Amino acid sequence: MYIGPMDISSYIDHTLLKPETTAAQIEVLCQEAIGHHFAAVCLPPPFVRAARGLTRNTPVRVATVIGFPFGYSAVEAKVAEIVLALVDGADELDMVINITALKNNDWQYLAGEIGTILPIVRNSNKVLKVIIESGILTRQEIIQCCQLYGMAGVDYLKTSTGFAQQGATLEAVTLMREHLPASVKIKASGGIRTYDFAIQLIGAGADRLGCSAGVAILKGQPPEHKNDY
Repeated sequence: MYIGPMDISSYIDHTLLKPETTAAQIEVLCQEAIGHHFAAVCLPPPFVRAARGLTRNTPVRVATVIGFPFGYSAVEAKVAEIVLALVDGADELDMVINITALKNNDWQYLAGEIGTILPIVRNSNKVLKVIIESGILTRQEIIQCCQLYGMAGVDYLKTSTGFAQQGATLEAVTLMREHLPASVKIKASGGIRTYDFAIQLIGAGADRLGCSAGVAILKGQPPEHKNDY
């Protein structure tokens, strides 16, 4: 099925997560998201309150990141970040799992982490996207993540932060879709720079696309930079 450029706008989380992000850049990000009918803006926690004001009375949602980009901050620290983001007006929270726990095969820790965090988000009627950093996981680790977070009932499983060497791949999205319940959506992110790749990811099962090159993708132009986040 062909999906035209205007149709993929609603898949895009217009993203700017550079450490040197400025308030002026966030204003442009929000204006572009409104003008191109993107699903959301995804930005650093300190800019959530400003983005809430800039997107008020529009369909554009405000997303921010938790435990970003490495995921190994304590559960208590992630909870504090979430509470502040909710107070500031975030609609969606993209949280990095504790990947060091995963690599040490401590799935009990990961179950406890999501068991603590998900109720807080649910009680606020907000959306939780769980970032697993698929590019540094084995096939079996991705499947185990699908089982754990699928059973927990998160809103989205997200491929990547954009900070690892490998971002979203068709193989990872396909594998995730095969092993997640239909109720759990998929966000692909990291390295999405062309319209063709965006379409392929949607075809593989992605429901959202996190990319900093959203405007260029819609216009069929190469992005001005190669940042993945």
